[in-house]
Formats: sequence, structure tokens, C-alpha cells
Amino acid sequence: MSVSNDSLATSERPGSLKGVIDALPDSVYDNPTWRGMGYFYRDAALYLGLLAALVFVTNVAEVLLLEVLMALVVSGLFIIGHDAAHGALFSSKRRNHTIGRIAMLPSLHVFEGWMMGHNRVHHPFTVRQGVDFVWHPTTPQQFAEMGWWRKLIHRWEWSWAGAGAYYIHQIWWKKMMVGAPPARWATQIRRDRALIWGFIGAMLVLFSGIGVALGDSIWGIVWLDARVLVLPFIAFAYTIGAAVHVHHIAPDIRWWKKAEWTKFRAQMEGTTVLRVPKVINFFLHWIMVHVPHHVDMRIPMYRLEEAADAIEAAFPGAVIDKKLRLRDYVSQTRACKLYDFDEGTWLTYAQARRQQRASKAA
Repeated sequence: MSVSNDSLATSERPGSLKGVIDALPDSVYDNPTWRGMGYFYRDAALYLGLLAALVFVTNVAEVLLLEVLMALVVSGLFIIGHDAAHGALFSSKRRNHTIGRIAMLPSLHVFEGWMMGHNRVHHPFTVRQGVDFVWHPTTPQQFAEMGWWRKLIHRWEWSWAGAGAYYIHQIWWKKMMVGAPPARWATQIRRDRALIWGFIGAMLVLFSGIGVALGDSIWGIVWLDARVLVLPFIAFAYTIGAAVHVHHIAPDIRWWKKAEWTKFRAQMEGTTVLRVPKVINFFLHWIMVHVPHHVDMRIPMYRLEEAADAIEAAFPGAVIDKKLRLRDYVSQTRACKLYDFDEGTWLTYAQARRQQRASKAA
């Protein structure tokens, strides 16, 4: 099926995703158990190998190099857990939940908490004002009303260097680790929080014990715990924080008011297909091919490229599809600080100040 841009603008843009989903071949839903388990075992082996290496490597420069690899491997395991949370990795719900919980342990993610926020809020209401909480924009008026401390935090978290801080603060801590969960999911979320705290405790006991056995000093043991648990988590947060940013924040990605929001606008135009080198896909499992994942969460990660090709063939030009470049990420973080929902435009802090002064003068 092929749809022209004109017909897309008049018939498909206002509404549902039915036409997009109908254009997807049945093959994009094929998820044999052996393939999902293969990716899980491969990434788990890489993770365990890096942990072993970090026990014996203590030089700061060498540790930082290993932490770059650890960031990619922990992110890969997280994406496997993410796929399992969507029910896309396996046909068995039980296997999805079991492997998902295990795969999310190195990234210290609460499986049920992630499902509540990601599956039940972010995906159904992508780029919708007041609902989607993932990199939700602040308006110029809201920013102007902030105290100096909150403004400082906003400036840091919305900078190119602040993606990890944003992810840890706004997503991991606020949305998963603290706060009273909704009653419907409270038991499961509290259980999975306990699992994460138990994992943290077990890792600290295990590697502190290894440090004692190796004759490390107190500071040596602290450094060992930091390089096997703390630094991998921070490195992961920066990797995933930046990835989520480029998925949904750019000058050509619009956020919508409730009255203007549609599923088509949200899932076809509210995210991206970003082309990256094969080595990145080896670790990050095609997560940058994000539009088909938002169109239908049931598509397993290794079928996303096939699904993206089918969507492009059926809806040519409807999707933001481009090469991912570091300089683009940096320029986007500089251009996209605040958002004017009335005009549907991103603003820098300086532009927002000028806009407010002009509004007062009028």
C-alpha cells in the first residue's frame, strides 16, 4: 500500500493508527523463544564478564573505558527487559515477566513500576501535554514561576550533559523508587522495589567480600563497589537518558494539547527513526528505530527495521527518519529548553524571556 503525502494529510493525520498497523506484515510479530533467550544470554554473559574484569582492573583510565562498555551492556539488558515488559520478547507472559525482571536488575529498575509508567502512560499518551511524563516540556510561564534552585536544576537536566541526571532524578527516582503507587499495582511494585534493594544489598555484600578476600583497604573496597555497581548505573542512566531525549525532543517534534492530540500524531510524528552504526544496534538492540515500536509495542526489537521499512512504504515521508549524529543531539538540547503549547514551538531560555517581555509590553 502506498499513500501520498496529500492523502496522508487529509485522511490519516487526524486519527488512529489502524491504517499503519494494517500495513505491517505478520512477520514483524514473529518472536521465537530461542531468539529472545539468545540475546538475553549473550548480554548477561557480557555483563558478568565485565564485572569480573572490573574486580581486577583498578586504574582509573582503564576503569572508565570498561564503564563505557558496561553502559552499553547494561543498556542492552535493560532494553531486553523493556521488550519483555511490552510482552514482545516472548509469547509467554510468565517468561516475559521472569526474564524482564532479571534483565532489569543491573539497571536497578523496578519492573512493575516501569510497566505502570512506560506501558500505561508514556506509550498510550506520547507527547501529550499534562500526561506523558517522559521529558515533558516546561512552559515559559512555568519556568518563570520557579525558584532559583529549580531553575538551576532545569538548566542542568535539559543540557546536553544533564540527560543522565534528568533520567535518574525524574524517571528512576521519582517514578519508580519512591512515592505511593496506585492501589491496583501497589503490591507488585513494592515487591519489585524490594527486589531491587535486595539486589543492591547482595551486590555490595558480594563485592565487599571479594575486596576483603583480595586484601583491599577500606577505600579499595569502596572503589570496587563503585566500579561494579554505582558507575555502571550512572553510565547506563546517561546512555538511556540521551536515547530517550532524541526519541521525543527535537525542534521538529511537536508536543500536543489534549484537544489537538491524536494517536497518529503521537506515535508517527512524536518520535523518530534514527540510523546508527551496526555496533550500536549490537548493544542497543535497534531501540533507535523507535516509530514502529510506538506504533505497536508487540513488535520485538529485532523486527523494528523491517517494520520501519513497511511503514515508510505505506506512509512515505510521514516519519522523521535520519542519521543520528552527536552534534545534532547537542544542538537539540540547546534549542529545546521550554515549550509554547499554544504555538507548538520549542524555545531557548533567551527566546522565552523575549516572548514574555513582549507579552507584558502588549
